[in-house]
Amino acid sequence: MLTTLTTSYTDTRAADLAWALGREALPALAVLDLELSGATLQLRLLGASHQVLLEDEQGSCSETVACMPGSSTPLPLGVAKRIGPWEYEFAARVETLSKGSFAGRAQELLALVADHPNGLAGTFPGSPHAFTAMLAQRHEGQVRWRTWHAYPQEGQLVVTRTSVGVRMPAPL
Repeated sequence: MLTTLTTSYTDTRAADLAWALGREALPALAVLDLELSGATLQLRLLGASHQVLLEDEQGSCSETVACMPGSSTPLPLGVAKRIGPWEYEFAARVETLSKGSFAGRAQELLALVADHPNGLAGTFPGSPHAFTAMLAQRHEGQVRWRTWHAYPQEGQLVVTRTSVGVRMPAPL
């Protein structure tokens, strides 16, 4: 699903993004509710980037990547944590692209997500290449999602990858 977000572009620099686990649901500009093999997943586009809410019979998990005033946790390159019965893994990277490459990559990503049943993307007013996009799937017992946060004025694309799965017992 592709939508135009009716708000000002709040997180205008890749360096302003922060990461948090366990936050309450924040006001969203667009939401996509998904049912993935017993797990309920809500993809949420915020004026300041994204939030994902995951829930199943094992528990719940909330991931927020956004401009969060007062947040002291900048966007990490990687995180591995236990959340109740789950193993949570997060990775982020920043791609810096030339203006022409950026426009092509933006169009490619927006087309991929817009046509995917588990995808949500929103473009911000002022630039067709200012967007946040999210894509989710369930694979081999894990719920996974990827996100892309575009900063055309900097030529930067922040890419995140998350997987949440039931912790497997150690072999004897």
